Amino acid sequence: MATIQQLERVYSKEVHISDKDQDWKYWEKVGFRFTFIFFILMVVPLDWEWYEKVFKPDSLYDFMASIAGGSRTGWIEIDTESGKWGFASYTSWWLNGLIAVLGASIWTILARNSKVKQYDALYYWLRVLVRYRIALGLIAFGFIKFFPMQMPFPSLANLNTDLGEYAPFKLYWQIVGVSYKYEIFLGFLEIAAGSLLFFRPTVVVGAIINAGVLFNIAHANIAYDGAVHVYSSYFVLLSLFLLLQYLPAIWKLFILREPVSTYYYVPGFLKKWNKPLYFGAKATIVVLFIFVYGYYRYERFYDEGRLKEPVLPGLAHAAGHYEVSSFLLNGKSQPYSPVDSVRWHEAFFERYSTLVYKVNKANAIDLGNGTPALNDVLKTYEFTGRAGGKSYLYYEIDSADQSLYLIDKNQKFSKEQRKQLDEKMDVGLKALYGKAKGDSLHILKWAYERPTAEQIKLKGLDASGNNLEITLDRVKESYLAGKEWYMKNTLFTY
Repeated sequence: MATIQQLERVYSKEVHISDKDQDWKYWEKVGFRFTFIFFILMVVPLDWEWYEKVFKPDSLYDFMASIAGGSRTGWIEIDTESGKWGFASYTSWWLNGLIAVLGASIWTILARNSKVKQYDALYYWLRVLVRYRIALGLIAFGFIKFFPMQMPFPSLANLNTDLGEYAPFKLYWQIVGVSYKYEIFLGFLEIAAGSLLFFRPTVVVGAIINAGVLFNIAHANIAYDGAVHVYSSYFVLLSLFLLLQYLPAIWKLFILREPVSTYYYVPGFLKKWNKPLYFGAKATIVVLFIFVYGYYRYERFYDEGRLKEPVLPGLAHAAGHYEVSSFLLNGKSQPYSPVDSVRWHEAFFERYSTLVYKVNKANAIDLGNGTPALNDVLKTYEFTGRAGGKSYLYYEIDSADQSLYLIDKNQKFSKEQRKQLDEKMDVGLKALYGKAKGDSLHILKWAYERPTAEQIKLKGLDASGNNLEITLDRVKESYLAGKEWYMKNTLFTY
């Protein structure tokens, strides 16, 4: 039976053998040449915009976020469904492989008379590059789960969405969002496993954990048409590359149950000042990307509210699912019809400042996963990946005048509008109402009344100029998962 001491030797016993390197076989040299070119293409960013962000950052956080996030590997972008969401997304990998074959062939021809007997140093530094790419990427990946914002808890409108109206990926994300403690655990696991790759003695443990966790994410995204299957399987590939060096010893120790003694090349320090420089640089990277970066992430999520879901409070004690008991269009009562494209079928007031109503109308399905933003209007996660005719209205309250100022969140904002909106959390709709800038946002003004705690009346003009008078009565219902957490708790206070 394998002992702890034997296991430690598999991944931690290393000696400096630069003065007694062993010759590599011919096929090992050729294989390494392919591997070296392939993983350089996979790890080194090929996107010029990435370098602009790194060398011209707006802040220390932006610098670290660019480094940690890296550049997604890809020469080409395929926008078809099978390309963006399916196996055709890996086309760039095969292209990298083809380039590596050609490069390795040329390298082998040029090196046919070379006296180089091994590539231990190049192999070592390639592994270092891969280790740090995984570590930084996984830590960035982990923090958006550890502070659970990648897959937020489902909104009330989403909890009341028919199963068939969900895109597969959104259904999967909603399930994880309900299990927010599981999401936090996944984030912790990714941060911890990524951190293990900073240190040689724990590389094999970290690589095994990363390969297992990221494979789970990759195949789930393939099954549910998710958007991160390529990026997650990218880390699986890199982790398997790191494990390749240890597989013979692991096989011998755990399968054959034989004693193992392993020796791996580690370059020595050429000068005395190299050692403190090396440890200083490593300590700086560890502190910056685990602790400082983690603090910035916490600050952006919990203090600034840069999330995927809105955080500004809605009408007090109004959150709930409402039936439309009365709907007057230009003074005429409209009876309920499931095929009506004007009369509301149902409505929702979220705990934050979003009003949702459903009609029989086809809306374009946003296949994105939502992007964190400061301004609540730009937070689209609540309606991405889902059909069903729901429209989302962001509103701001004028309690003195008993009015709501609203804009349609489904509308397409220009790049300039998005830039201006994302300068603060709210929009300031009351100040913009009736002005040219406000008109460009299509601001609506509705009066509201609350005759009882369970009823809300709305009155105003819709985007087409029709006069609406709507009475909403709250539906008494409970939810099997997360009712108390959703209805009574919030992570943010403003």
